[in-house]
Amino acid sequence: MAKSKRTARYREDLSETPDWLKKKKCPRRERYLSGKRILPKNLTGSESLETLVDEAMLAYNGARLREGCRLFVDKMLGPDVTIGMSFAGALTPAGLGCSSIVPLIKAGFVDWIVATGANLYHDMHFALNYPVRVGSFKLDDTELRNNDIVRIYDVLLGYSDCLMATDDILREILMKPEFQKEMGTAELHHLIGKHCAEWEKQAGVEDVSVLAAAYRAGVPCYTSSPGDSTIGMNVAGVELRGCKLRVNPSIDVNETTSFVLAAARAPSSSGAAAARRISCCRPSRRSRRSCASRSTGRTTFCSSPMLAPTPAAFRAQPPARP
Repeated sequence: MAKSKRTARYREDLSETPDWLKKKKCPRRERYLSGKRILPKNLTGSESLETLVDEAMLAYNGARLREGCRLFVDKMLGPDVTIGMSFAGALTPAGLGCSSIVPLIKAGFVDWIVATGANLYHDMHFALNYPVRVGSFKLDDTELRNNDIVRIYDVLLGYSDCLMATDDILREILMKPEFQKEMGTAELHHLIGKHCAEWEKQAGVEDVSVLAAAYRAGVPCYTSSPGDSTIGMNVAGVELRGCKLRVNPSIDVNETTSFVLAAARAPSSSGAAAARRISCCRPSRRSRRSCASRSTGRTTFCSSPMLAPTPAAFRAQPPARP
């Protein structure tokens, strides 16, 4: 039987080891062990949130959360930072639009959005005050379908009185005169958001729709695949009825490119001049909040990356449609 190979064990007592051997054997040991010692104080319940995050979340997913908080505070809250938010997965049906995204938009911490069309479509249910219910992922979909219900994992929606009702209203507004032209998805969602804001008022609900909040704050909302959602399917459907709406993805490319271009230019020494050359004025975080709070919901759209304003300027500039 072959003998197993012995592995050297690390000795804690290195007093008899020559210095040259220590350095040769572990040349980077001190650098690797230079991190903060993990020895947090007992939690008492009186700690501030900042202390809890910085002093108690030292490893594993807690440390990743701490890094995210530091990134948010140290980088994203700077006065000249452009923040683009992207979200995918069924977030709005789960209520995260109401609870999290709308407050961020209102506070001025979102400059532009890229979302899946499904998220923006299901967001309309909340503006229309159509109920979305807590369910279970264990339910039988055939049984639910026989009872006029659709399931999104553990979220339940009425098929006729929620999904189909939303589709009927969406097709109706897509036939309105303001939609009868070529546009990008930001302008499409801005126009839909205007209706969402009106539906909120009519239903007596407040700040429940991402599209409505984005419309009021002038935050452009894009979707990378406009045909891959119920909104896109309804756009295709009304085309058969004579609707002249055409969604042009090149407009989205040019507009979003202008945001990246302006953000890249701003930190440089000539950033302010560059910002002026592309007709933008990037407000501070404080002025972003005030602009968002007093927004009239009017947005500037421009398809040229050299002329389009940055997202922050959408809220700071007066309306100027081509």
